[in-house]
Amino acid sequence: MSAKITAIRGMNDILPVAIKDAPVTTKDWQAVEQVLRQLMQQYGYQEIRLPIVETTPLFKRAIGEVTDIVEKEMYTFDDRGTPPESLTLRPEGTAGCVRACLEHSLTYNKTQRLWYTGPMFRYEKPQKGRYRQFHQFGVETFGMTGADIEAELILMTARLWKLLGLTDVVSLELNSLGEKESRQAYRAALISYLEQHVEQLDDDSKRRLHTNPLRVLDSKDPKVQAVLVNAPQLFDYLDEESRAHQQKLTAVLDAAGVSYTLNPRLVRGLDYYNKTVFEWVTTALGSQGTVCAGGRYDGLVTQLGGQATPAVGFAIGLERLVLLIDTLQQDKISTETDIYLVADENAVSQALLVAETLRNTLTKYRILTHCGGGSFKSQMKKADKTGAIIALILGQDEIAQQTVTVKWLQKGEQVTLPQTELSDYLHSTLGASA
Repeated sequence: MSAKITAIRGMNDILPVAIKDAPVTTKDWQAVEQVLRQLMQQYGYQEIRLPIVETTPLFKRAIGEVTDIVEKEMYTFDDRGTPPESLTLRPEGTAGCVRACLEHSLTYNKTQRLWYTGPMFRYEKPQKGRYRQFHQFGVETFGMTGADIEAELILMTARLWKLLGLTDVVSLELNSLGEKESRQAYRAALISYLEQHVEQLDDDSKRRLHTNPLRVLDSKDPKVQAVLVNAPQLFDYLDEESRAHQQKLTAVLDAAGVSYTLNPRLVRGLDYYNKTVFEWVTTALGSQGTVCAGGRYDGLVTQLGGQATPAVGFAIGLERLVLLIDTLQQDKISTETDIYLVADENAVSQALLVAETLRNTLTKYRILTHCGGGSFKSQMKKADKTGAIIALILGQDEIAQQTVTVKWLQKGEQVTLPQTELSDYLHSTLGASA
């Protein structure tokens, strides 16, 4: 007997129905994705669609060869060309977006507000909210130097939490990394301090001490955190321009009523980041607390061969987002079936035509027509299971009289009316019951 074929560990199916090991369904994903698309349209951002595979040097240049992503986590392989070229499944979206902007001159003397979504890939130990194939929603903006664009992104994400009913379970953390010169001075001071306590550092922190010391600041090891209590503070090394930039940003957030915490240990370990970094975090998902992370990265376009271009962006892990909504059992964005057509075996064709006519006018409602036969009783049971609001019944009497019976499944009420009046009736009554 051949071995059972299963999905690769950490690469999960998303199913149309909830099961024990996969409670979040495609319906949950679609609901979140719809909110995100509408939000981007409202803010005037444009979608860009990027390849899943890029050349490996792109990520090495963008992310850095001494990072965990490049050293341990990338899915890299040689293609079949002659000579073979090293390719990598994208571990994040920013590098590919910048590559596309440079390749197609999207940022040359222009501003851009772009968004994308799709799967990313990293080899790491799968756990709740962290997978080897995961999905990100990302926003990248180019050509704008002021704190106003950062404020816009933060206000946008704050609006997203409101739309999803998550405002009370996420909180905003802010920090400034300053410019490269001030950050290098802080880097030297931090290394000097940590070298005095090297015996108390865990293996990861020791490895990062000279190559990526800022990443030590976000270590989860309790002994390392104890060492960091007396470590030099990045804020003390900030240049005046970065201080003023942060004050402009916080002034907008204060005026908009967006609460935040200044977290001096919130960092990015890559040299192209500067000034503002931010994260939206939650305590509702255990250790996987970051729902959204963003920041300014003015150095990346130059690092990848383009002209100096200011840039700011953020990314949201969609698995964590839909899991957070499911954990809190938020129902506000669910997309249940609205209308279910139940038909006599002689009225199946007519039911299909009625459904098509309704889809022309009731465009925002989900309409299912029963297929496969069965008694009225069994069809009504299936209508109940879909969560439909209304069942439309076409029996022998309805066929003979060109009428339809409308049964409100949750109220237990029903009415029979001419088929010609059905669309107007549903349009007015469904809207009133929403």
